[in-house]
Amino acid sequence: MWDDAFPSFLIGLREGLEAGLIVSVLVATLVRADAKSRLPQVWTGVLAAIALSLSFGAVLTFTAASLSTAVQEVFGGVLSVVAVAFVTAMVFWMRRSARSLAGEIKEKVAEALTMGAGVLVLTSFLAVGREGLETALFLWTTARAADESVGPLTGAGIGLVLAAVLCWGLYRRVLSINLTRFFTATGAVLIVIAAGVLGYGLRDLQEGGVLPGGTAYAVDLSGSVDAGSWYSTLLQGVLNLTPTMTWLQVVGYAGYLGVVMTLFVRGVRGVAPAPSATPALPVPGTPPLPTPARHRPAWLLPVAVVTVPAVLAGLVVVLARPKPAGGETVAVSAKDCGQGFTAPEPGRQTFQMRNTGDQTSEVYLIDPATNAVYGEIEGLAPGTTRDLVATVAGGTYAWRCVPADGKAVTSKAVRVGGAAGAGAVVPVSEQDLAGPLRAYKAYVNRGLATLVTETRKLGDDIRAGRLDAARADWLTAHRTYASLGAAYGTFEDFDQKINGRPDGLPGGVHDKDFTGFQRIEYGLWHGQSAGELKGLAQQLTGDAAGLRKAFPHQDFDASDLPLRAHEILENTLQFELTGDTDQGSGTGLATADANLAGTRELLTVLRPLLTTRAPRLLSTVDADIARLQALLDAEHRDGRWTSVDRLGRTAKARIDGATGQLLEDLSPVPDLLEIRKSA
Repeated sequence: MWDDAFPSFLIGLREGLEAGLIVSVLVATLVRADAKSRLPQVWTGVLAAIALSLSFGAVLTFTAASLSTAVQEVFGGVLSVVAVAFVTAMVFWMRRSARSLAGEIKEKVAEALTMGAGVLVLTSFLAVGREGLETALFLWTTARAADESVGPLTGAGIGLVLAAVLCWGLYRRVLSINLTRFFTATGAVLIVIAAGVLGYGLRDLQEGGVLPGGTAYAVDLSGSVDAGSWYSTLLQGVLNLTPTMTWLQVVGYAGYLGVVMTLFVRGVRGVAPAPSATPALPVPGTPPLPTPARHRPAWLLPVAVVTVPAVLAGLVVVLARPKPAGGETVAVSAKDCGQGFTAPEPGRQTFQMRNTGDQTSEVYLIDPATNAVYGEIEGLAPGTTRDLVATVAGGTYAWRCVPADGKAVTSKAVRVGGAAGAGAVVPVSEQDLAGPLRAYKAYVNRGLATLVTETRKLGDDIRAGRLDAARADWLTAHRTYASLGAAYGTFEDFDQKINGRPDGLPGGVHDKDFTGFQRIEYGLWHGQSAGELKGLAQQLTGDAAGLRKAFPHQDFDASDLPLRAHEILENTLQFELTGDTDQGSGTGLATADANLAGTRELLTVLRPLLTTRAPRLLSTVDADIARLQALLDAEHRDGRWTSVDRLGRTAKARIDGATGQLLEDLSPVPDLLEIRKSA
């Protein structure tokens, strides 16, 4: 969080100090001119600027959330570039103006004092409002880049509070700060940060399809750099430098940094040192001005300047949110599926789906020609209404209603004019998964044959009293079984016999029902004799042979394959990487390595289906697997694996982080390859 907070802290401190200095000079000028009665006008303008800035931030946040994914990328990319332009202009302006800021504000206040209350309100509003809008825009872009808001908002809050304290100190003549040096130093740092924001914005525009080169990588360190490490987090949070960057990102980052920093440094060298550290406050002597007569309640103007921006922002957010298509409710049931559906307008739409039948149903918005799915709701209970949000473009659309105990029904299709472009997921059928299932079952059959051979060897070692050899052969056999993870759901009772844990057994590790690999592991690494273990080894060999014989006749549901792509490593993170399954061998990482091999094999058979549906997903997952594999290999030295409880804090965090990232990137696979009923 603190890595993400620093850029926002710096912008909050700078912008807050700029705005605070302006307000300090305004207040001091009025106090010295014996016009304290005009201070509410200054604070009204400041309040209006703050209200406008907060409203602007709300509009950015809530309107972006209502856009489609692709449009969000473009929206964010454009605003990132705009934010960089604003920050750059602000840095150069303050470098030039720091020395003469007080004098310029004094002149404006003197003019405002002679022209009435409205002008003074406007002066303070414009002076503070610019900084407020720049701050809101930059905070929004940094929060989006960080993919979280707590860090950026915390950093900005601390920066603004510190700026307020500094301004109060300057106003009271308690502090003395060389503003020229301060704004020069922070300006140089902000230029570096802005270069990262520009690179992030360019990447957004590439992912949104506006700019080319989205797959042309100039830097790809994903296989060798741990994305969860402290240094990677620091570089990404502060500088927006990521392990993978396209050529456009690198050129934009380096070009901006080289040109802007050179111009900034040259300008600094040409600026004479400020004669005074503290801005010169106006001297006494300005004649007092009469207090204008009040023609309206004192509270009316402050309330108005806060209410109006908030109301306008609310209207923008409401108008930007996706509306129910046609303002109608669409029926979901076998009898009247799609009733009330009319051709919607192109864009992001919210459809109100109401189950008018007597069964819980699924409903999909589809292209009836290809069965491609644009949106879905599962488990819609009878009599209930839920919203389905989907992006509509040019094409043909229909509803497919799938009652829990009935046949799928497809509604009448409607045609939407305009250019095509809405993303959809082409569903898979059992036939589509039949080939991958055959290939994976063949892989499991080969693995089970190897397992039987290896467990026999393990049993021979134990019977002969070769316990050192038995420990090595135990690990070999256990890794073979672990690499078959996608099939464990089909092994029925054999899985508990072969690889069950002692959790929940009345006798724990000594319970008579605790058998298989983990029971033998406990004995081998806790000093039990060959005589105590030979019966367990014989039982393991028999169970492995029984599983090999039973597996070809067991029910292996094709829909389980996509689920296992995610679940194997979920179990790895929950059990192996916490040491929960370790019975003394310290080989949890070896088992995790075998689980990763099983995941890789599963993705190999699913690759043809995923390539046509999410080609970018595969490249990301491949990089994640390579990164995790490298981290595991680093803990396998001289034929020995580092025990999970002996991992250093950094190494443990890296492995957990890489596994978590791989899990996150694998999470779309079940939805992409879900078997859906068709009419």
